[in-house]
Amino acid sequence: MDAKKRLQSLDVLRGLTIILMIIVNSPGSWSHVYPPLLHADWNGLTPTDLVFPSFLFILGISTVLSLEKRIIVDSKQKLFKKILGRAIKIYLVGLLLWVWPEFDFSNIRYAGVLQRISVVYLICATIFIFTKKSNQLFLGVLLLTIYTVIMVFIPVPEIGKPDLSEPMMNWANYIDSQLLPGILWQKTWDPEGILSTMGAIASGLFGMSAAGILKEYKESKSLDQLMIYGFILGFSGFMVHYIFPFNKSLWSSSFTLITAGISAMLLGTCIYYIDQKKIKKGLKIPLAFGVNPIVAYALSSILVSFFYSDFFLPIAINDMFMNTFINLGFPAKFVSLIYALLYGFVIYIPTYLLFKNKLYIRL
Repeated sequence: MDAKKRLQSLDVLRGLTIILMIIVNSPGSWSHVYPPLLHADWNGLTPTDLVFPSFLFILGISTVLSLEKRIIVDSKQKLFKKILGRAIKIYLVGLLLWVWPEFDFSNIRYAGVLQRISVVYLICATIFIFTKKSNQLFLGVLLLTIYTVIMVFIPVPEIGKPDLSEPMMNWANYIDSQLLPGILWQKTWDPEGILSTMGAIASGLFGMSAAGILKEYKESKSLDQLMIYGFILGFSGFMVHYIFPFNKSLWSSSFTLITAGISAMLLGTCIYYIDQKKIKKGLKIPLAFGVNPIVAYALSSILVSFFYSDFFLPIAINDMFMNTFINLGFPAKFVSLIYALLYGFVIYIPTYLLFKNKLYIRL
């Protein structure tokens, strides 16, 4: 998308999600992390849990904005081939990051962050080009309804009534253990597993619905509809959590709704300050990450081998950093956070160079 035509507030919010994703994934030591920068152990919701669903919500919006003009020029079949090709490339990058740097193809995790992004993009983009726009919100609600019925009410083989208070007593665990090949993040289930992808797709679909509201905003300059939309989604999530608790690992229906609601209201806040109040100071960093999000995320994964292990270097830099400053008397959690911020700055350097030269890399 041309830089002049990009929605800057959307790029800023996307950039902030990538920055937070890198920070929470890259502490100086996993033994020393402030609680808000950790995911909930199981049921529950922390600020860190908002990061990935916000990215998928933004992905839904971006999908509409990038495809709405191309669908006029290209046939649906031609556009679908491009969508499929891009999804496959994102998925393969996810696999590549998993095997890097040992390239042990006998131990591949077929699920993962980029893998989930590729699937959500493929399905949401396909829905956009082959269905009516009015169906997007309906399909999102329908998906969550079906997912809730499966997870809450249908007995699990050899277990019986699902118990959502434990990781291995539900349909998501059962299906992953039976059908998901390769390495699973949690032995018998994966937080980016098969069934929970239903909730992730709904996150993208709610973003697509928000894109329609943004079109109306361009004409009226009113954020009321977007903020009301976010409030309704968030309130619905709060109500649903009484039967299907907030759970990032399951991407539960309540989790999907409340995070989509928060994302919509965060976007509305960004639009208000960036587009309406014209506050531009301090935006270079999130913009640099926001216009090349996959590149930034991939770099953060690749450079782990240099900054968190002795695979390439004689010593793990993070261990040296932690030990040095802890011995100087600094609090361990503070040192761990500082290291994560410095690591994020390392990723910022190449992303800024791309941004400065107006290079936007799409896989």
